[in-house]
Amino acid sequence: QVQLVESGGGLVQAGGSLRLSCSASGLPFSTYAMGWFRQAPGKEREFVAVINWTGGRTYYDDSVKGRFTISRDDAKNTLYLQMNSLKPEDTAVYYCAAKYGRSTYQGSYEYDYWGQGTQVTVSS
Repeated sequence: QVQLVESGGGLVQAGGSLRLSCSASGLPFSTYAMGWFRQAPGKEREFVAVINWTGGRTYYDDSVKGRFTISRDDAKNTLYLQMNSLKPEDTAVYYCAAKYGRSTYQGSYEYDYWGQGTQVTVSS
């Protein structure tokens, strides 16, 4: 079975940093695009960042561009999201997701597998 497990969430002050990890199993990791999404209370799930299956292309939502960095380590079957200069509006449950294909996908409906999410809370 396919399993994606996020970790690294927590409570940080505005301006601080966190690194999220997503450990994948049960799929050929290097042939999937891997994305991060987030969902705040009362809001729809939104795209954050994606990295294609070679790691050579990335795409970020404008709200996190310049602050967040997505990366992958295929040898460890692990996806990362380095989050710097965090803002209270970044508070959400963060989900990793996997999509088989060559491109960088931004629609949550496109993804095949999802993790359980990890809470990120940024205080003022």
